[in-house]
Amino acid sequence: MSDRTESLVEALLFASGRPVTPAELASALGVRREEALEALRSLRDHLSWRGVRLHEHAGEWQMVSAPEAARAIERLAGLPSPQRLSPAAMETLSVVAYRQPVTRAQVEAVRGVDCSGVLGSLLARGLVEEVGRSEGPGRPILYGTSLEFLRLFGLESLDRLPAFPELDPIGGSRANSSKNG
Repeated sequence: MSDRTESLVEALLFASGRPVTPAELASALGVRREEALEALRSLRDHLSWRGVRLHEHAGEWQMVSAPEAARAIERLAGLPSPQRLSPAAMETLSVVAYRQPVTRAQVEAVRGVDCSGVLGSLLARGLVEEVGRSEGPGRPILYGTSLEFLRLFGLESLDRLPAFPELDPIGGSRANSSKNG
């Protein structure tokens, strides 16, 4: 991969204004998909400390503003500050993020309460999205996180989610539980 390819990928992402796939970039540049993907990864690394970032979600890549610039951008654009997520919304969003794709019933099984209203709110805010249908009875909707979720939490991809601690059967963290056997 050349610096020129990375530079052209950056220009295409900037100009597109929408998420694009490595195959689309490769086609526009006349290079192999692998070369476009390598340029995307390199560009993501180069932009990791800049005012714009490169996000990948579901195989599509897009340039976005850095999360730490959000408040200044909102002020410049005259936008109201976004409302904070409630504890119930954060908990539901966490279940979706770590278990996706997941049905509403699966989220409710983890949380132990009805989640239809909270899921509706997260859908309306664009933080979760419908990603398909389960093969189970009634073919319920499967939910996953969105590109907006990644942007809001400053993640380049779902691979960057912090590790989720495993729980032992009595609800404590396995890392913190002692074995007295």
